[in-house]
Amino acid sequence: MATAAIFSSLRRRRSPSLEAFLAPIDFTEVALVQTLAVISSELVSCYSNKVFFFQRRNSRSLIRKMEIFAVLLEYLRDSGTGSMSSLPSTAILCFKEFYLLLYRSNILLDYCAQSSKLWLLLQNHSISGHFHDLNQEISTLLDVFPIKDVELSDDVREQVELLQKQSRNSKLYVDKSDENLRVGLFSFLNEFENGRIPNHVDLRFFFVERLGIRDAKSSRCEIEFLEEQIVNHEGDIEPTASVLNGFVAITRYCRFLLFGFEEDEVQLSFGNQKKPRKGLITREIADTFLTIPKDFCCPISLDLMRDPVIISTGQTYERSSIARWMEEGHCTCPKTGQMLIHTRLVPNRAMRNLIMRWCTAHGVPRDPPETTDASAESFAAALPIKAATEANRATTTLLIEQLANGSQGAQTIVAREIRLLAKTGKENRALIAEAGAIPHLRQLLSSSSPVAQENSVTAMLNLSIYDKNKRRIMDEDGCLRSIVEVLRFGLTTEARENAAATLFSLSAVHDYKKRIADQGGAVEALAWLLRVGTPRGKKDAVTALFNLSTHSDNCARMIEAGAVTALVGALGNEGVSEEAAGALAIIVRQPIGAEAVGKEEMAVAGLIALLRCGKPRGKENAVAALLELCRSGGAAATERVLKAPALAGLLQTLLFTGTKRARRKAASLARVFQRCENASLHFGGLGVGYAFAGNSTTNNSSFTGDVSVPMSISVL
Repeated sequence: MATAAIFSSLRRRRSPSLEAFLAPIDFTEVALVQTLAVISSELVSCYSNKVFFFQRRNSRSLIRKMEIFAVLLEYLRDSGTGSMSSLPSTAILCFKEFYLLLYRSNILLDYCAQSSKLWLLLQNHSISGHFHDLNQEISTLLDVFPIKDVELSDDVREQVELLQKQSRNSKLYVDKSDENLRVGLFSFLNEFENGRIPNHVDLRFFFVERLGIRDAKSSRCEIEFLEEQIVNHEGDIEPTASVLNGFVAITRYCRFLLFGFEEDEVQLSFGNQKKPRKGLITREIADTFLTIPKDFCCPISLDLMRDPVIISTGQTYERSSIARWMEEGHCTCPKTGQMLIHTRLVPNRAMRNLIMRWCTAHGVPRDPPETTDASAESFAAALPIKAATEANRATTTLLIEQLANGSQGAQTIVAREIRLLAKTGKENRALIAEAGAIPHLRQLLSSSSPVAQENSVTAMLNLSIYDKNKRRIMDEDGCLRSIVEVLRFGLTTEARENAAATLFSLSAVHDYKKRIADQGGAVEALAWLLRVGTPRGKKDAVTALFNLSTHSDNCARMIEAGAVTALVGALGNEGVSEEAAGALAIIVRQPIGAEAVGKEEMAVAGLIALLRCGKPRGKENAVAALLELCRSGGAAATERVLKAPALAGLLQTLLFTGTKRARRKAASLARVFQRCENASLHFGGLGVGYAFAGNSTTNNSSFTGDVSVPMSISVL
């Protein structure tokens, strides 16, 4: 009975789909009728007074049906005829199926009560289909229910029989007025698609009068809900993500066109915070589903997966767990023991969607993977339609006008909106900069408002991701200086961190690296952030310093500013050690750099520790730094490296287990030592399986099969 309904609803592939089909609990040891009576009564009580903006008729009809079931169950409970022993087996089966029906009804009603108005409008046909599926399920259940074999009062029996008759005759109902609104919404999209901006009066009538979106806060909620759907469904969605982006853009335009720019600044907060969504099921039901499905747990960590990936054997693991397994040198599948053909990790998006929907259904908090920005990734994957671009262009015009002439509060709101808009694609980044946002954002960088400063520097960061905007930012008079000032004296931690990230983004252009390093206080501030910043701040600082170190003219400046000391200190921090070693490997290529690193008491010890305990790419950078230190630092530096304890064994291990480049660097370092007086005896063991140039007549061994370890920075 349930199977047909399940496949009927799954066929639509719309939300809410999965949440409505999780298996119910086993009632073998539970008072069945008593439990169902409580749950059904609570469901009716919860939704009877709810205001449903859309799907009103379908919702009320379903609630009335649940009321009749509640009457039936309460009668059986109170009359004493509802015990498991006194009920026919067919009735018990029907009541177990009714639990699933209750669960699905609760999900659907809650969905209609809490979802955004625009989303419900766009999903009008789909959600109407879900209500029809439930009606069909009720009809099937009542046809099977042995009403003649169950002791009921006349009035209860009459109500159940009437419900049975009505359910048999029920048909799919799609509200015509809701459908007309949906068509009207698409007409606005079509106008933008054709390059026309809809009439102001028409937009106000539609959004304010027809949809009841009456203020900026309501508009923001609508936008965030639509964006959440794009992220959560990752392409498996109708309308498509690109069309939904168009509606997001139109709603954003209307938010500023209709409601202006005044908003309680407290609500802006720091960043784009979202309220946790209310659980979709009652506590009584939720308590029965707290066991995590086995397939949702990583076979290694046994925890709920956040970022599931598929390896070459077809097994799914949590990304961080399987990556750590591979980094430790394993080349087999942990679950099956099969050899891995390759080390690529393919995102298991189907599994991720299932986990996300399960978490949503059970009110389980679920953070996105730390290594990715899910929102930005999903928006970038959706190619923008012309309507979205044109609506965003119209919005940008309104924003820039306020940025130039508005109050401080309005400018703060605009900076936040530009920050968000510039996060979602190069087209938006381009049109925002072309509209003249950068000079106005530069002025906001010196604002006394922490919120305004943080949003403006983050907007600058997002704009700088687009290559053409890097030139616009660097060419803007005083802009680089203002960014550095935020890095040094920013009013919030996030503002300082994002200023560092902006310098990292700008320093991707080689010609700008020298200008950034020469800007007063820039390198000093990055070194300070690397020493005392948050984990994220340290990451921003070390990546910026790495980029600056790749310009040969910056070496002396980095030494003078204390960057070398900060980089050596960072070798002991797991989160930034790889990048720090990479920067040092570049700095020591110059004699003055090698001399500065050689003077750092903990430099060699830090590199050796990374060689012992680091990840593959960290070991690669560490051995490269040691090699360059020996080549450029002279005899004293070579002697310090030579005397490092356990280096021989570490190099030998690296020759057989390191990446291709690490093996090459380890061999070169061994050859350096072999040329040193009395070094051949000390490092004689390294010759096993590897021939060194100038010391053997045997051809060099060749190593194939580079290890692929994701990392944003690599020393070449």
